[in-house]
Amino acid sequence: MSLPQKVPIATLGLPRIGRRRELKFALESYWAGKSAAAELLDTARRLRAASWTEQRDRGVTRIPSNDFSLYDHVLDTAAMVGAIPAAYGWSGGEVPLDTYFAMARGSQGDTPAEFGAEGCDHGCADSRHGVPALEMTKWFDTNYHYMVPQFSSDQAFALTSTKPVDEFLEAKALGIHTRPVILGPVTLLKLGKSQEEGFDPLALLPRLLPVYDELLRRLKLAGADWLQIDEPALVLDLIPNERDAFRFAYGRLARATPELKIMLATYFGALGDNLDTALALPVAGLHVDLVRAPEQLETVGRLAPKELVLSLGLIDGRNVWRADLPAILDRIKPVVAGWPLDRIEIAPSCSMLHVPIDLELETALDADVKSWLAFAAQKTDELVVLARALSEGRSAVLARLKASSEAAAARAASPKVHDPLVDGRIAGIGDAMKRRRSSFAERRRQQNAKLDLPLFPTTTIGSFPQTPEVRKARAAHAKGELSHVDYEAFLKKETEAAIRWQEEIGLDVLVHGEFERNDMVQYFGEQLSGFAFTRHAWVQSYGSRYVRPPIIYGDVSRPRPMTVSWWQYAQSLTDRPVKGMLTGPVTILNWSFVRDDLPRATVCRQIALAIRDEVVDLEKAGATMIQIDEAALREGL
Repeated sequence: MSLPQKVPIATLGLPRIGRRRELKFALESYWAGKSAAAELLDTARRLRAASWTEQRDRGVTRIPSNDFSLYDHVLDTAAMVGAIPAAYGWSGGEVPLDTYFAMARGSQGDTPAEFGAEGCDHGCADSRHGVPALEMTKWFDTNYHYMVPQFSSDQAFALTSTKPVDEFLEAKALGIHTRPVILGPVTLLKLGKSQEEGFDPLALLPRLLPVYDELLRRLKLAGADWLQIDEPALVLDLIPNERDAFRFAYGRLARATPELKIMLATYFGALGDNLDTALALPVAGLHVDLVRAPEQLETVGRLAPKELVLSLGLIDGRNVWRADLPAILDRIKPVVAGWPLDRIEIAPSCSMLHVPIDLELETALDADVKSWLAFAAQKTDELVVLARALSEGRSAVLARLKASSEAAAARAASPKVHDPLVDGRIAGIGDAMKRRRSSFAERRRQQNAKLDLPLFPTTTIGSFPQTPEVRKARAAHAKGELSHVDYEAFLKKETEAAIRWQEEIGLDVLVHGEFERNDMVQYFGEQLSGFAFTRHAWVQSYGSRYVRPPIIYGDVSRPRPMTVSWWQYAQSLTDRPVKGMLTGPVTILNWSFVRDDLPRATVCRQIALAIRDEVVDLEKAGATMIQIDEAALREGL
């Protein structure tokens, strides 16, 4: 009797920071000159080995390599193909580690200026360059940042690094056969920036592709049989010449190394109008995001040629919620039933770079909330359950499926999640709440009469530097080494000093400095209902900058005033107006892990009502100016 077909399991990419943030500490030690490059690279090797081994032991069969980066995978790719701007002094050959970090963080050179993207006071170990970092921006609509490659019309490319080959061989030496991951040539050029006005970097594609040809040949010689090429640009609105670029690129790559099978990975949305282009490319497999775009499942399953390996992105690689596995199996059943099992892969929607590493590290979370969550390790287990259910039948994983359903039902019914009062307030939002009660001209007249400010009043945007003294006091208070009374006295002293300094330099409208706030989102989230906070759930924002986003698990409301007392204290110190300072609902939403059982717009309105309550209380307390910060306003667009 033949054994059942085993459906492959792919993870696409894992967090690279280490369970205990080992990469952060190794990087910062190297940048500070406290450790050598060899120590940093040894830490990187150990993190890669641990990731590969854990995935193998959990049952992953398509283990990625080259998903690790010391700083950023887009920067890795730009450096690998020799896209090094002249300002960094590179003269060819392998890109030195400190040149790489100069592109990432800037370098002080012989001047005292600080150029590092992270605002650090320690430049690269090599200070020859004296140049700013490359521009940094958001990786599509995630909270991860990438370094924007720079291109010019006379750009020359060369294979300067064999990192994908080296890491494939590194895993092979451990007895683990991986599927290397690289960023695709079209996405690399499309996400890059031209140094010349009017020049389209896509025009460089014919010069870039020979470098990719060479890399693919070397991977094949090293023993790779599959290669994952990430082309998330395929989910964007493309114009005809951009679609032509995909056809040209993959036609050439397929001819250069026909023995190496390509899994073309798309994510962060639906292929939409680009589906025909993607399905016509000469690749062996196609990955589609069925979390952000579940509606494309039926169309892709119907139109894709049956010889294509279809990678189904079923587990959310960007959020922290446990999946309802039986519901997923029911949803994909019609498509899988008509598709050869040896042409199916089970995968997350995208790389799991964007989620924390392991839920088991969280020992202080509310038990119910924890039971609804899944981090990268748990999501990997979910992939294995789905694959076994397809390969061996649901009875083989019946207990796991039952536990998944029970967790989903408990979450859906929990009073911790649902607050009828919040539902009522959302339903009560009417047109009157969306409009000002008076005209701008009338408000301006009243404000001028009350505030009597000069024609061009001066102010600052808000928070003052969190000095080492402030951070030290906060840490001592958190550890119980500084009493609440003494901590509050310290904060009041800092606030008064900020007020006096602003008066001294002649500002017209003052701020209180926000010394009591640990973070512009966390500070408010800790005082709102429906939020949970973690201790070890770090995710990479960029480089060694890691964050622990709040988790919005339930209906949001404001039990009590959050900022009024600090505003009142600051205002009591001066006759000049002090602004009330609030973080806006869109920023709180975009910088959190948001619940997936409500539309984001509804969650945003819940937060907006809570912030509105704070505005009303500040007004009642006498605040004449209120600033609402929306640092993440563009991100949601």
